[in-house]
Parts: sequence; C-alpha cells; structure tokens
Amino acid sequence: MTVAADRDAAFLAGIDQLADAIAAVHADDVDRGARFPTETIDALREQRALSALVPAEYGGDGISFEAVAQACFVLGRRCGASAMVFAMHQIQVATIVRHLDGSPWFEDYLRELVADQRLIASVTSEVGTGGDMSRSVAALTPIDGDPARATFEKQAPTVSYGAYADDLLVTLRASPDAGPGDQVAVLARQSDTTLEPTGTWDPLGMRGTCSPGYVVRAEVPVAQVMGAPFPSISTESMVPISHLLWSHIWLGIATDAFDRARAFVRAAARRAPGEPVPAAMKLSHVMTQLSLLRAEVHSAMQDWTEAEADRERLSTMAFALRFNNLKLAASEQAPRVCQQAMGVCGIVGFKNDTPFSIGRHLRDSMSASLMVANERIHQTNAGLLLIAKEV
Repeated sequence: MTVAADRDAAFLAGIDQLADAIAAVHADDVDRGARFPTETIDALREQRALSALVPAEYGGDGISFEAVAQACFVLGRRCGASAMVFAMHQIQVATIVRHLDGSPWFEDYLRELVADQRLIASVTSEVGTGGDMSRSVAALTPIDGDPARATFEKQAPTVSYGAYADDLLVTLRASPDAGPGDQVAVLARQSDTTLEPTGTWDPLGMRGTCSPGYVVRAEVPVAQVMGAPFPSISTESMVPISHLLWSHIWLGIATDAFDRARAFVRAAARRAPGEPVPAAMKLSHVMTQLSLLRAEVHSAMQDWTEAEADRERLSTMAFALRFNNLKLAASEQAPRVCQQAMGVCGIVGFKNDTPFSIGRHLRDSMSASLMVANERIHQTNAGLLLIAKEV
C-alpha cells in the first residue's frame, strides 16, 4: 500500500469504529428528539475528521475525497443525520480547498480549521429565489467609511445545524448593484453573525440536522469573500461534490435497511429449518434495487475521479447532466429500497422498537428528493438537453 492508501485506511478504520460505537448508539435518540448529534460530531472532532480533506501543507491529513465519500456511506448506515452534517461540512471544506486561489486569509483559515476542528454550515438557499441556488436576493454591502468590511442580511428558509456551526459559508449577490446571478461566497464566523430564527424544526426525517429557517446577519472583512465567482465554484465543485456525498449517505441508509430485512429473513429461516420463507423472494427484489443504486453511486464516483482536476471538463453541460442525474436517481432509488425492505419485514419493520425497524431509514431517505428539489433539477436538465451537444 502507498502512504496515501495507508492514511485513508486508518481514517476509515476510525470512522467505522465511531459509527458503530457512537453514531448507531445515539441515532434513535437523535431522531426522536430532533436533536443535534453532538456525540458523533464530537467524536469526529477528536479524530480530526472535520479537517480530513485539508491538504498536509495547511496542517490537514490530506485524506482522499473517495475516502471521505466512503465515510459518508459508513455513517449513513448508522445515523443518517450525523452523516448529513458530516457531508455538508465536508462540502464546504472541499469548496474552500479547491478555490483557494492563493488567498492568504483562506489559507490561514484552513490551518485554524485543522487546529480547532471548526464546523462549517452553508447558507445557500434563500427566500424569494424559488429554491434556485444560482440566484441570490441578499447582497454583500460595503460599509461606508470602511472599505475593508462589508455587511449582509439574508433570509434563509433552512440552515442545517446553523446554531451548532462555528462558521457559515454564505452565497450573496456580489454588491447591491449586482444581478441575481452575480454571486460570491462569503465565510462568516459565528462570532460575527446573528441568527434570528424564523421557524421551528419538527420534520419527518433527517431530524438531527436541526435545519430551521433564520434571518442571517453579519459584518465581515472583505478578505473573507472567496475570489472565484460563485457560479464557477458551484459548477466545478459544490454541486457535483454535494451530489456525490449525499448519494453515498442515501446508499448507506438503503444498505442498512436491506441488512435489517435480510436479518429478518434469516431469523425466520432459523425458526423453521427446511421450510420456505415467503419474505425471501421479496428480499431478492430489494437486492436488485439496491444493486442499481450502488452501481449508479460508484459509477458517478469513477466519473468524478477521472475529471476532478479538469475544471474545463467539469464545466460542460454533459457533466452538469451527469451529476444532476446522480442526484435524481439516488434520491428516488433510496426510499424505494427502504420501502421495499419494510415490506419484507412487515409489522416489525414498521414498528420503531424492534431490531428490524426501518421507519427512520424510510423517513430520512424521503428527504433526499427535497434537498434541492428534484423538480427544479429536472427543469434545469430539460433546458440543458435542448442545447447540449453531448450527454
């Protein structure tokens, strides 16, 4: 094995251990109480997992993106909400790492992230944009008499784990005169930010992500504005990376649902040796659906690995369609697997207090189609298909 492979293996061994010993133990309580998965995130901090993607030159461990995606899968099998918090944080870290552009402030920030294991949340959705992340209403506004600082106020319908994050990566119009699509990304420290709640958080699934709406206000140094335009950041990094990490979580959730259904069938077979188990046939159908999901997720990861350094290729319509389709396929397939797994287990899968319970898995997976609504992605794809030369 290479040094990099050894490093990834050690990282994943730690994730495996904490997923079983901590995330799985607290998952039902996190879900029941719609509370932040403090125990798991603290354990991830202790393992320096929050800075896993930070390159060694900034003090990080330089773990590969493939290993971080696998960690999302592993955590997703044990606690979907913990996995989603971990994934959304890693999306912000990957975005900063890939678009540093020699910024001394962001280079120092990465070193600080490593030292303090800071947790980053994103504020990309906004009231008034119809769920379109490529447009903003709120603007970064220079402060009169202080050109080195700026302020903003943004109405966000959801901010996942915003109350628990150390910092926020916020999308805004570049200036009060900028159009809706002329966006920048700004890193706002929690200490410079106020969050005014605008709603409650009592959802069907992914309850531990703690994602109510807020009015977000902050005053920040302009050095904390990323140099690259957000449309480029979104196309080359944030969108494909989001879809890859989310799909690994959904695959993890679906895989554990299948495992529970298989355990149910095997238990039934042990109770009546030699007798046919009617649910076994249903389990075979579930395995087929899970295999389709697994193949799509792994295929997309291969496509990303081949192209991740080629910014021009990532900016093509063909790649936009590729990773949009990953999101659509995985978000629709994961709840299908979970629902079929519940059909295998019957009432013991429907109940919340059995070893074969699949209720949390099904509810968590049903959030997948709503995270950047599938209908909006289909709308985007429809436009791209009219003009794309290759798909």
